[in-house]
Amino acid sequence: MVVHQHRRRRGRAGEAVVAVGMAVTVAALGACGGGGSGEASASDDARAPRDPAAAIRGAVDGLAGAGSARARTAMEMATGGTRVTIRGEGGVDFRKRMGQLLVMLPADVTGKAEHRPITELLVPGALYMKNRGAGVPDDKWVRVDTTTLADGNLVTGGATDPLTAVELLRAAQGVTYVGEDEVAGTRVWHYQGTTDIGRAARTASPGVREALEAAAKGFSTDSVPFDVYLDEKGLLRKVRHRFTYVKNGVIDVSSTTMLYGFGTPVTVALPASGDIFAGKIAD
Repeated sequence: MVVHQHRRRRGRAGEAVVAVGMAVTVAALGACGGGGSGEASASDDARAPRDPAAAIRGAVDGLAGAGSARARTAMEMATGGTRVTIRGEGGVDFRKRMGQLLVMLPADVTGKAEHRPITELLVPGALYMKNRGAGVPDDKWVRVDTTTLADGNLVTGGATDPLTAVELLRAAQGVTYVGEDEVAGTRVWHYQGTTDIGRAARTASPGVREALEAAAKGFSTDSVPFDVYLDEKGLLRKVRHRFTYVKNGVIDVSSTTMLYGFGTPVTVALPASGDIFAGKIAD
């Protein structure tokens, strides 16, 4: 199954919010050109759980016990024969439900140097971006209310918020065990299935719930395919979701989040109100 976003009109405030976040991904597509799963049956590994969906839901809860982790993200987008990848790196505090990413946009087709990295602060209900461009001074931040985004910031920020990506798995269903694999040198167990945005919103942790509720209203179908990789301790090491939405054409998105360095301290300092840009954002 794929996820299609409704074409629908939004009020001025909603349009402004979408213009801020969506431009990070869609503008990159307009300017840029374009590991094995180790498939096996469950019988190949006696330690594969009898209830894979329960194992994945347990891994989501286990992240709070781990406290925090380093994160790498990759959002690959394809439309009209053009394919680009936006990468990010940072950290997430699963207890405080906060994170920080440095998002790197790719070089454009003219061969110019890459755009300045965008610093993103992730907190419940909001996304802060610095070096946003589009008329925003370099020393100012832009604040986006993710509960007003039609996708709940699953794709518009150039990286799926790792907290939201994880919470989506609470509604995992139809999960099958693929086999053993390796992620960044760590032995893992690979699973595939789908999740339901609406169901995930009803069971998500406070702060993430509102963003998923917005996504559940904005997408025409709630079903999202995923691949999940758990290590021998049951910790989530990698998750990849596949979205499809409509924005100036159909855009296929593969969004990957990798977690490592569990327990590494993560500090997120929100900008002062005077550092937040209040002017007009260029389209």
